[in-house]
Amino acid sequence: MFGNWFKTGLLMAAIMALFGVVGAMLGGGGGMTLALLIGLGTNFWAYWFSDKMVLRMYNAQEVDASTSPQLFAMVEELVRRAALPLPKVYLVDEAQPNAFATGRNPDHAAVAVTTGILQLLSARELRGVLAHELAHIKHRDILTSTITASLAGAISAVGWFGMAGGDRARNPLVSIVVMLLAPLAAMLLQMAISRSREYEADQEGAAICGDPRALADALAKIERYAQGLPLEAAEQHPATAQMMIINPLSGAGLKGLFSTHPATAERIRRLLALPL
Repeated sequence: MFGNWFKTGLLMAAIMALFGVVGAMLGGGGGMTLALLIGLGTNFWAYWFSDKMVLRMYNAQEVDASTSPQLFAMVEELVRRAALPLPKVYLVDEAQPNAFATGRNPDHAAVAVTTGILQLLSARELRGVLAHELAHIKHRDILTSTITASLAGAISAVGWFGMAGGDRARNPLVSIVVMLLAPLAAMLLQMAISRSREYEADQEGAAICGDPRALADALAKIERYAQGLPLEAAEQHPATAQMMIINPLSGAGLKGLFSTHPATAERIRRLLALPL
């Protein structure tokens, strides 16, 4: 838990520094001061509200025991096994099978699944996926991943703003620097989100549901069916892709830089090696 707090604090400090540098390049001392104030506000907002922003990006709709009884009952059963508070449960109306967890801590968490994953997976496989997402909540990965998603997107936005508004004729270096901001956002994302966390969540998720093969079978199915089914919200906001159980991006252009998932085949191999 301390490691994730340290990682998140370091990420926020890096964001502040980057905002300051860009502000200075675009507007001198006044620009740096303004950018630092914006960075401070962005960090504050990201900590408290980034989960809500991500859920809005995906047009996620909250469900409960009356609107989605089977899904809700499954989450209730798994949180008892995981000794976690009950998170909010959301449904995303997308054909691509996928799922993610978000929030700042286990007491303020949410689990979201797409309609595509409900149609594709058996109940046993869906339990494995939900257990994986609950493992991220239990390990407190969700704070780092949710804040990273919103802040990496903010860095990219600053870069494009600089491209549009900077005096490029007067200072061509501004163009060069801001063109690098989107890849830099992806690099920060890569540093903040270790691929090992997916292996750890797979292992913990297998323990929560008590069935490593269920999660392995689910990952194989999702990988196979997700290809060719774009997830529009993820394509528009690629920094959020690292939150998904399987990489939802097409991989075209700069979007490929945001791929933080380990190979699905290796994840499956490790799951099948776990004792039943």
